Amino acid sequence: MGRLGVDLYPLTSGVGLDRVESFGRFLGGSPANVAVAAARLGRRTALVSRTGADPFGTFLRRELAEFGVDARWVTEVGAYPTPVTFCALFPPDDFPLYFYRRPQAPDLEIHPHELDLDAIRAARVFWATGTGLCAEPSRTATLEALRARSGQDTTVLDLDWRPVFWTDPAQARALYAEALRHATVAVGNLDECEVATGERDPDTAARALLATGAVRLAVVKQGPRGVLALAADGTRAEVPPLPVEVVNGLGAGDAFGGALVHGLLAGWDLERTLRHANAAGSVVAGRLPCSSAMPDAAEIAEALAAGTGTIPEKG
Repeated sequence: MGRLGVDLYPLTSGVGLDRVESFGRFLGGSPANVAVAAARLGRRTALVSRTGADPFGTFLRRELAEFGVDARWVTEVGAYPTPVTFCALFPPDDFPLYFYRRPQAPDLEIHPHELDLDAIRAARVFWATGTGLCAEPSRTATLEALRARSGQDTTVLDLDWRPVFWTDPAQARALYAEALRHATVAVGNLDECEVATGERDPDTAARALLATGAVRLAVVKQGPRGVLALAADGTRAEVPPLPVEVVNGLGAGDAFGGALVHGLLAGWDLERTLRHANAAGSVVAGRLPCSSAMPDAAEIAEALAAGTGTIPEKG
């Protein structure tokens, strides 16, 4: 549930947007990409979101369908345009984003009374993001959806901290705390964990997430140091990243999320789940797009066998 828009990526790397002459157009938005990533691994996925009543919205619903994501809960908002996000590419670690989501993004116009709470309760996994908390009516809708799931496995809150979306970032911690009361899995990088808990040390942040009440698994992404996961029963796993020649690092976290969901549903142990999720993220970081670059199981296995995410794309 959450963000959906069009990503426009330069077809030339290492050039500022003021000099780029051509772009590739792709489906984007973190929850949408996670749904695509899980679908690529054989999971049946659906997205709750909204677009503008415009050609870009038509494009996004068509892309979701082609990726195998059920778009029945992706509806149109006549008042606002479909969001567009531009990214400049300066590998390996500089990918500035420019969000065009004004005056209001349609995906923040998800209203509580429009939610299909029966479908949300019935899902084996429900994935929501911190971005959904940044404005009304999405804030109330996101919290209502999480409350409907309260205590159910597996209910994921991706902390997904984007300060540019918040008119008052000081509100974020209290809203994250409320959302975490109903989530069983929390996922975030060090910056996101610090916003949510006030803690930046990975182990301390993981324990703080577990202390919020319902959370039974905390996943802390550490960039070049890999990823740490700590479960409420004391199980701990920490795995290093898979090396890759980076092309565009923006979709790596969403590929990680889709593979994380796949591993949790498959009943894998934490270390195996994290290794596959890291590999999925590494593969996407080595490619230009996000959604269409999501790897299937064979590509993840190939990356793990090769010891690198730099593998040939299919087709």
